[in-house]
Amino acid sequence: MLEGKAYVKDTDMALKMQVHAMDSASQALDLYDEFDDVYGGGWQCVVGSNFSSFFTHSKGSFIYFSLETLSFLIFKGVSSSLP
Repeated sequence: MLEGKAYVKDTDMALKMQVHAMDSASQALDLYDEFDDVYGGGWQCVVGSNFSSFFTHSKGSFIYFSLETLSFLIFKGVSSSLP
């Protein structure tokens, strides 16, 4: 579980919306960390109704599906071979 204060790297959101976004993300991490526990770390999840993506993923770790009006993209990133 992640501990500590969030650090905003870049934003154009109003402060109130930023706080809400970070609080929501923190609550989601508290509730839904079992994927990392079961399958190891490095998982990425994108949820939305209108997005595109381009990424590299580990073989056997990609799924893209819809539930009602939301689309979910879940994948495990590839480890970097850089020193």
